[in-house]
Formats: sequence, structure tokens, C-alpha cells
Amino acid sequence: MKINKKALAPALLATTLAYSTASIATENGAPTTAFGLFDFGSGYLPPTTDHGTVGFRTAYYTTDQQKDGNGDDTGNDVSLDVLSLSLAYLYMTDKTILGARYGVGAVVPFFNMDAQLKVKAGGMTVFEDDADVFALADVQVLPALLQWTPNPNLSIVALFQVQAPTGDYDENRLVSPGLNHWAFTPQAAFTYVSDGGYEISSSFQLDINTRNKDTDYRNGTEYRQEFALGKHVGPWTIGIGGYHYRQITDDDAPGLVDGNRAAVAAVGPAIGFFAPGSSLPPFRFHVYKEFGAKNRTEGYNMALTTSYSF
Repeated sequence: MKINKKALAPALLATTLAYSTASIATENGAPTTAFGLFDFGSGYLPPTTDHGTVGFRTAYYTTDQQKDGNGDDTGNDVSLDVLSLSLAYLYMTDKTILGARYGVGAVVPFFNMDAQLKVKAGGMTVFEDDADVFALADVQVLPALLQWTPNPNLSIVALFQVQAPTGDYDENRLVSPGLNHWAFTPQAAFTYVSDGGYEISSSFQLDINTRNKDTDYRNGTEYRQEFALGKHVGPWTIGIGGYHYRQITDDDAPGLVDGNRAAVAAVGPAIGFFAPGSSLPPFRFHVYKEFGAKNRTEGYNMALTTSYSF
């Protein structure tokens, strides 16, 4: 008999530039797009250059806690480690649309996922499984990147992203780098830097999901805000960052009784480096601790991002 492990397990996640996590809401517990992508400089896009900008992001998510709809521990034994490696290419043109610089881009992520799950009931283990996989995750295409600069202190970005089901996927494996469905993400972000060098940046996005044709599962719409607050000291920006994630509509699947909506928040130290004219590339690094999780895992998110324009 073929066992559908997604139906038995309260599911695990993963993401990155990809994307980072595990849980019980959204199919297989996976947020659709990566957490912790946008901190300092969220309202800026790369400069317009002859050949564009190549970006690299490595992120690591780890957890051993799974929370139910009330935010209490499920009692299951969970372990999930996700290392994501993502390569991005962005090309900002010299064209303008609605007064904004216009560009396009794409992101190719790979996930290394190591997961174990033991489901407990009545003090006994009723289900046990594990998975260890390194493979291509879902590719993201950015057909529209727009940046406005109303004044020297403020920059605003709007973008639209399409995530294609290109990643490695197995409906009977505990975790998979690919999600096996399309997702459409409108997003807006801003960065404000005061004359005294204090920065506030934030991004806002929705993930709108199609149905997984293999399992007939459709994730609810997901909302996420990311933020960073810091002080510029020479080429350095030092402060804190984090995110707030919440499903705003119910999951839909055969036999699903309630909406299974997930939520989590995170905060932690963040640092950035940018020295125009220097031979050193810009980079950003953060370490976030999650809290307030419901219907998902709760863990740690670390990420390092750098780029080069040529």
C-alpha cells in the first residue's frame, strides 16, 4: 500500500533566497518564499550597469520545535536543518516606467535539507520518518522591478515575482526543495535614511498560491513584513532586523477541517557593509530568533548576502 506521508505527518518546511522553516500549516509546512531576505537597504535596487548585478545568498535555518494552533508545543520530536544557496541575476535598465527605474531578474536556489519527525500520541511514537536531500528548489522570475527615489533620503521599490514549480519534489518524502505549485508575489519596500545616518527599512509582500496537482492541496495566501532599524557608521550599518509572517486565508485540501493558518515572528541583530568605490563587495548578515509560532516550527534564521555589479 502506498503511504502518503503528508497525510500522516503534521508536516515540515523549508525555504530560502531562497529561502527557510518547518510546520503544520501550508502544505508540508513550507512557507512559499524565503524568510529574512530583506533587511537594510530593502528600498534600493542595484545600479544601472552594462551587464547587470550578480547576487549570492546563503541561509541556514534550524529548529527542533513545532507549535500547534494555540502556540503550544505539539509534543512531536522534530529536527530540521535547511542550508540554502541562491544565485540571483538582476538587470536594471536605463528605462523608466511611471517615473521609476525598471529592471528584471531571476533567482536560482538550491536546498540542502535534513529532517527527522516522530509523531507522538498517548506517549507512543505512531509515525516516524526522515529525509536528507540536496537539490534544486523552485526558480523565481522577476519580470518587473521598479525603484523610485522621491528625495535623497527615501527610496521605494515595487516588484512582481513568479515562482515556478521547477524544484525537486516527491509527495511521499518528508521534505522536498520544490513545492510543486506556482506562486505569484507582489511586493513593495522602502528605505529611509535620516541626515544623521539612522535607517529604517521595511518590505511587505503577499504570496498567492496555486494548487498542488499531485495532492490537491492549496496553501492559503501568505503575508509577510520584514524590517530593519539601524545606524550608519562609515560604511557599516548596525542594528536589528526581523519579520512577521501570517497566513491571511485558509489552506484548502480534501479532509482539512479548519484553516490551518500559520504565524510566526522573528527578531535579531543585523549588520551591513557598503563602501561605494571600494574593491570590497557589499554584504548583509543577520541572525534572527523566531517566536510566537502557531501551526508551524519555531527556530533560528541566519543569512549572508552579497552582490557584484559589472
